[in-house]
Amino acid sequence: MKQFQLKQPYPPAGDQPEAINKLTTRLKKGSRMLTLLGATGTGKTYTLANVINNIQKPTLVIAHNKTLAAQLCNEFREFFPDNAVEYFVSYYDYYQPEAYLPKSDTYIEKEAQINEEIDRLRHNATQSLLTRNDVIVCASVSCIYGLGAPTAYADIIFHLVTGEALSRQDTISRLINMQFTRTNADLTRGSFRLTGTTLEIMPVHQETVYRVEVLGNHIDRITQIHPVTRKTIAQHDDIWIFPAKHFITAGPEKERALNTIRKELSERVKYFESRGMPLEAERIERRTKYDLEMMENLGYCSGIENYSRPLSGRKAGDPPDTLISYFPNDFLLIMDESHVSIPQVGGMYAGDKSRKDTLIDHGFRLPSARDNRPLKFDEFERKIKQVVFMSATPGPYEYKNSDTVVEQLIRPTGLVDPEVIIQRITPKKKGDLNQIEDAIERIAKVTADKERVLVTTLTKKMAEDLTDFLKDKKIKAVYMHSDVKTADRLEILSEFRKGTHDVLVGVNLLREGLDLPEASLVCILDADKEGFLRSETSLIQTIGRAARNVRGKVVLYADNITGSMKRAIAETERRRTKQLEYNKKHGITPQTIKKAIKDLRGQLGFETEPKDVKKILALELAAEDKKLNEVIKEKETEMKDASLRLDFELAAILRDEIIVIRKELEKRKKKAPLPDKEAKPKIKKQLRHGRTK
Repeated sequence: MKQFQLKQPYPPAGDQPEAINKLTTRLKKGSRMLTLLGATGTGKTYTLANVINNIQKPTLVIAHNKTLAAQLCNEFREFFPDNAVEYFVSYYDYYQPEAYLPKSDTYIEKEAQINEEIDRLRHNATQSLLTRNDVIVCASVSCIYGLGAPTAYADIIFHLVTGEALSRQDTISRLINMQFTRTNADLTRGSFRLTGTTLEIMPVHQETVYRVEVLGNHIDRITQIHPVTRKTIAQHDDIWIFPAKHFITAGPEKERALNTIRKELSERVKYFESRGMPLEAERIERRTKYDLEMMENLGYCSGIENYSRPLSGRKAGDPPDTLISYFPNDFLLIMDESHVSIPQVGGMYAGDKSRKDTLIDHGFRLPSARDNRPLKFDEFERKIKQVVFMSATPGPYEYKNSDTVVEQLIRPTGLVDPEVIIQRITPKKKGDLNQIEDAIERIAKVTADKERVLVTTLTKKMAEDLTDFLKDKKIKAVYMHSDVKTADRLEILSEFRKGTHDVLVGVNLLREGLDLPEASLVCILDADKEGFLRSETSLIQTIGRAARNVRGKVVLYADNITGSMKRAIAETERRRTKQLEYNKKHGITPQTIKKAIKDLRGQLGFETEPKDVKKILALELAAEDKKLNEVIKEKETEMKDASLRLDFELAAILRDEIIVIRKELEKRKKKAPLPDKEAKPKIKKQLRHGRTK
């Protein structure tokens, strides 16, 4: 079996070697739960990459949001370029779950927009887990939600081998059962085309086409070709085709499952009728019979996940199959930012159950739909064989359950935690400054040195109002909060690092995951307003944003010193003292982190900015339609490349550009007839001079 091979761009430094040794030793001795308490900027991911290399176990890394999961995935791919590092998150760009509101008698149908690229990556992850051991999957917490059974998924794999017999009708039937779609048009993921003796398949996890040529009744040749250029990529002796969907039930198991659903439906109809609920009885019967007919004839139906328990043959109340089910029994779990991700895992089940109960009680779903759910926390715990919690601020659960807490506080750069200053919010005497006036004075000093400032507020409205106020004072400020689109957020961060903006104002987005070494000052407004945003954990995380700059300072604006403030300041001072002692002992002079400033295209591997669609349209407006279509194809290729690098924000921007160009193409088709022959040379002349009408 292939093993993990760590590519070490640099040797472990600071207290990384000690942390690596402690974690490796404890895991090899069988410790079940460990915690890595790593200060911001100490290289926790690199430490864990070394641990994975030492332990040599398939690894699941859970982060608390998609962006951090993508960031971790790219970091681990750099450390393990020859191994399988996969990305598994919710594949919905937009998701409105099915729900019923009894008070207003309002039924809300499930509405979802699936991101096809993320769906491909999900299949890539499960297929890697079923075929190799050197796998790291970086996932969001949604990985504990129900997924098709791995046994059913694996049992239906189609193995095509050169020289073996291949029946045309059996092949069509088998691919349809695997949820592939037959087409005579262009192939898309999860589709196949059969023309004469040639079968072409585009698997669900790859943007490639496999051409299977049959001679007589046997496979003569298997060729991998590019889906657009049709150029040959490789010849294969055999290929493995995996199902197009995770929820798969075929053959005798399918009939058993359908009979189980019919029996449950009959019992549920009787239940409603016996209680004088004819509407609910009619509702559940109509819906379920329709779904049964779809599954019987097509093998699939909308909302098939609600039948996952009968489809998999599980008993009522049994935990669902999830991504974890695809891992071998002996795997390593890493919980990134565990102080956030652990509570997320604990909170998923209750909210889902409440919604499902309402649907079931009013005849929209069968009772078995309750078992289409995320894992309960105790079920999740039972599936953990070995876990490393990773956080700068571990929570009570980690401290209570960990065999050992390993500290990693020393940064290889020699940087120490920032100095923390407490400043009054309100003036004490005449002439004193309030928190905004004081912050503006500090901002002026910092920006004069070409450095940046982060300011955290308690609400979105405060962030927006403060930004407007700073702009009125001729300060280059911008706000960022959850209402700002993801792509715009990355653009803002890129511009902030370049100096387009000197001050970034935000709410909770200025905590975990931001890497802004240019920021030397963090102002925390209303720091004494005890609550989630001003808890000990939040304050320590926010203070950490200034830990990447040698002149980093944090100002807490407060009239009173809260318990959270005391604990956060004490912990920061403890770390700072240890870091300073280490630097003195080893003769280290702290250096501000030097990190290349990449734009959106460079965020995860691109080096240049996307083309301005307006310029494209200005140049191409009078050109041939063929030219615009070439631009669309070019951008589609760039979009797919961006998705492969997990740069979904860039992919979304390119997708929007394609939409704009296509709309322009449609406008051109609806316009007046093309210019006459005499006018055409004039247009071409204008194009040569860079002008169009």
